Amino acid sequence: MPTKKIDSMLQQHLAAVKSGKRRFENAFQGVTRMILEKEIEKVVVNGKTTYDFNIFRGGPKHVIGMYDELNSFVSFVKDAAEGGSSKEMAFVLVGEPGNGKTFFVEFLCTRYREFLAREENRKYTFRYVNMDKLGSYGRLSTIESQTYEDPMILAMNLFETATESKEFLAKQGFKDPQIDQFYENYRPMGACTGYMWNDIRNHAGGKIDEMLKFVEIVPVPLTESLGTVTGKYAAKDKITSSAVDLLGEESIQRLLHITDTNNPYRFDLRRGALARVAGGGIHFSDEIYKNKKDLVQVYLGVIQNRVIEMDGYKWPIDTLIIATSNNSEFNRFLAEKEEAPIVDRCRICYVSHNTDYRMQHQLTAYAVGSETKTTLTREDLHQDPNFNHAASVAVVLSRLPRSEKLTPIETMKLAAGEVAGEKSIKALAEVIDALNQEPDITKRFGQKGLGQRNLGRAVQLMVESSETNEGRCMFAYDIFKAVERVVLDYVPEANERGKYLEDLKISKGLYRERVMTEMFNAYMDEPYAIRKDVMSYVNMIIGIDAENLGPDKMWKYKDPQTGELKAVKVDERFVKSIEERLGLKTDEQRETFRTSIRKIYGQKISVDPNYDFMDNLELVKAVTDVRLKSDIAGAGSLIGALANRTNEENQKLYDRMIQTMLDKLGYCQTCAQKTIEYFCTQEDEV
Repeated sequence: MPTKKIDSMLQQHLAAVKSGKRRFENAFQGVTRMILEKEIEKVVVNGKTTYDFNIFRGGPKHVIGMYDELNSFVSFVKDAAEGGSSKEMAFVLVGEPGNGKTFFVEFLCTRYREFLAREENRKYTFRYVNMDKLGSYGRLSTIESQTYEDPMILAMNLFETATESKEFLAKQGFKDPQIDQFYENYRPMGACTGYMWNDIRNHAGGKIDEMLKFVEIVPVPLTESLGTVTGKYAAKDKITSSAVDLLGEESIQRLLHITDTNNPYRFDLRRGALARVAGGGIHFSDEIYKNKKDLVQVYLGVIQNRVIEMDGYKWPIDTLIIATSNNSEFNRFLAEKEEAPIVDRCRICYVSHNTDYRMQHQLTAYAVGSETKTTLTREDLHQDPNFNHAASVAVVLSRLPRSEKLTPIETMKLAAGEVAGEKSIKALAEVIDALNQEPDITKRFGQKGLGQRNLGRAVQLMVESSETNEGRCMFAYDIFKAVERVVLDYVPEANERGKYLEDLKISKGLYRERVMTEMFNAYMDEPYAIRKDVMSYVNMIIGIDAENLGPDKMWKYKDPQTGELKAVKVDERFVKSIEERLGLKTDEQRETFRTSIRKIYGQKISVDPNYDFMDNLELVKAVTDVRLKSDIAGAGSLIGALANRTNEENQKLYDRMIQTMLDKLGYCQTCAQKTIEYFCTQEDEV
């Protein structure tokens, strides 16, 4: 009875590829598939529609913002995957320190490793076994492909001619279109694997079945610390850096075994960073333009030709190359005109700081840290409910360039997709377009400002201060002092320093307005008192001209949040008081303002039924002032009552407000007292 022929490991691998259990794709195709298999959403950013990729938004510490940069990256990789010019380029992120460039690349690498860890996406490579039988390899019996070549690369180079290799693939059951698709990703074998395959061919007398017995298929290791599949090369100084770190070098150890001096396996490529990511990986070059010239020249060859070259030997590689650089290094590099070819082979993407203060809330939470903060005596440190907002506004304002068309507050609100009085998002889009014409990158929108590291330093300074430790609370107002310290210590340029300190004054004014609202909520013993009053005003001006408004001024409407019928009494005195506070004197002005509010209501409620106009700071301030005035005969008298607690009534009011702040508004004893104290001062009045 004839024994059934056992397929070699390569043939088993080919069968798995044919059945779809394993894949053969290049690095660009793999990364593109990983990104596009997750959901893609349309979002409007700074008045322009763009795409948001969900792959970057998952996990406890994910990428925040960076919409334009992510779109650039995805289209770059997609173009390379489709055989475009991007496959001969590197993607370089250029921007100020502390704006998330390295964080983004490391996040991408982590996601890619997770993607490849799934069984159907796993990368495979091959190794030669029993090499000691060939005679010229000493005790070296197992030799792995140094550049983690895919077994399909071996299959496409099995024979000396492409025709024979294609016939072999056809015998394995592949159809012509599939074979043609494989050959789109064709590359010759690396110098050492090609040379050794020739040795094996000679040893086996050209019999393919015998030759395949020397081949084993193994998965590519995904251990992060080995730098395989995703590897990072950080720029070093001029003395310690060398091309060896990237390419590899001759190995004395191997020369002790290999008798054939022409054998390219004498070069140890794994000593360099590139060979370890050469099998469909991501190579991350941190601060690429900080490297000395000869290393940049090495990158020049690697980026263009995707080949590791040593002493005339070549090892083709399949790698997505991503790099970062800060503005000053990049500008210095550009100034040296003879370095133009390397920049020519890079897709430069200018990374701006995050300019959306609402998104900054999450970035500020990253800067504070996920663990519960403690004092130096290991007691829990409370966080003032206004702290995150105050810190976020302070840093975001510093990132917004000055403009004649918009005030800093208007720019900040429009950049967060909020309402800014009469100004529309179109005004912001025009300002951004005008700024982006600047040849000096740092003058473009969001390119200069206090970065995430500066915010981190400010939080550190605040946490180590004696006030924070004594009070066991991160009081919001203290962040302004810490940011000021950081500006004075870490911003060397006088003009920038002046602008940042000016921005800090504006953010203090915004904090003051927020405190006024909080005080009113505390006074009313209701967490959303102001919000309710703002919505009452909005509903009143919608109902004021309604046909079904009776003589009792009661107007019924359907609440968009709950769908229930509600009734509101239109109080014209309340409406007029608010409009007076807004500086609207004539009937025409009032009607124009009411029309704009109704228009916003119509646009926002259809998209977000929970929209509450609390981002309309002018309206919130007017409602707060009116309510404070009508309820307590002016904010001044409330300040007086809270500041002068000599009589019993004032003390009761103070105690009740403190209790509300503790129970309903998330304050602790320290920040509740300090916030009331701040409210009673005349500081930062706007």
